[in-house]
Amino acid sequence: MALKLKKNDKVIVLSGKDRGKIGKILRFSDNKSRVVIEGVNIVKKHMKKRSENSPSGIQEIPAPLHISNVALFCPLCKKAVRVGVKVLENKDKIRICKKCGGQL
Repeated sequence: MALKLKKNDKVIVLSGKDRGKIGKILRFSDNKSRVVIEGVNIVKKHMKKRSENSPSGIQEIPAPLHISNVALFCPLCKKAVRVGVKVLENKDKIRICKKCGGQL
């Protein structure tokens, strides 16, 4: 399965409690079927002090979302879009928006 999302892409959440929120992909997890998005799906986790620098107590961290619940956000359309791939003359591949045709 070829993923059309990459780290640091701007995505919009399509379903769940954070529907409509926009954030940046921080990392992929669980064999690339889940993504962690900055500022989305925040959960409280009880953390034990591991070293001098790490604090203990209740911390809020972003939890992973399934990749089917997010879509790439096009800055030109200002909407959730599907992604296409265009091959240039010099054999380079670029990602394009299926709605407006702009480069992502």
